[in-house]
Amino acid sequence: MNLGYCCINLTLNKKGVTTNRTMRKATFLQKGIPYASELALQNVLDLKKIIQWNIDHNIKVFRITSDLFPWASEYSLPDLPDFEHISTTLHECGELAAVAGMRISSHPGEFVKLASKREEVVQNSIKDLEVHSQVFDLMGLPQTHWAPINIHVGCSFSTEASEIFCENFKRLSIGLQRRLVFENDDKESCYSVEQLLETITDVIGTPITFDYFHHSFHSQEIPERDAAVLASSTWLQDRPLFHYSDSKKIWEGFDGNPRAHSDYIYTEIQEHVDCDVELEAKAKELALFKYKTDLL
Repeated sequence: MNLGYCCINLTLNKKGVTTNRTMRKATFLQKGIPYASELALQNVLDLKKIIQWNIDHNIKVFRITSDLFPWASEYSLPDLPDFEHISTTLHECGELAAVAGMRISSHPGEFVKLASKREEVVQNSIKDLEVHSQVFDLMGLPQTHWAPINIHVGCSFSTEASEIFCENFKRLSIGLQRRLVFENDDKESCYSVEQLLETITDVIGTPITFDYFHHSFHSQEIPERDAAVLASSTWLQDRPLFHYSDSKKIWEGFDGNPRAHSDYIYTEIQEHVDCDVELEAKAKELALFKYKTDLL
């Protein structure tokens, strides 16, 4: 089981290395695409540094940020003044990862809702997802679930929502369809592993990312092992990539929502199936190192 972390490297962040440079809408309106291009170039140059750091520390799984391109909804990537340099750097990032056998993923934000009844929301969701897939293309990543783009269905469970999701899935580019995966939710009103399988995966074949933590809140009384095996069975060609985290309230005394993710990992990951796992812990790579020291 290869373990990885998500988006931010805290060790490098202290040295100013970050891929999350962005700006407010007012700043974008004032400085426009040239400034967005400048920030994006700095982001991808630092992405290369993070990937190299991961290689140096034998980390084989990494989720890249969704903030590489500030306000990407407002322009096409080739319109950026620095696009040639950006494109070259992203290709170098992909080559580094490929040679090292590092698996790259992404997880677009909560505003991606392919099951929405509002056409404007769906169009914005599709554009956001296509940008993620375009970035993966520029990196030279395979158009397969080895390089997954993971989302939630984005609404409460219903037969109608599942049907809308399946119809809107057909509007995605082929490359994006071949990368798209989705995960089970942590609320009983939303989608469990079994509900995803029966109402969407069985229709369009989209693999299920098993989230251990979410399953603990919405299991439909299915044992964790059985749910993991069920999700794993949907990954027909590539090794499954799952998510793991612990409760900040239970393990770190946080006085708030038990669904909030902890800084570190305190429980051993049960390797029910052959899979890779992204740790969704707030301490990022530090949590990964601590887990390996304390629990492996």
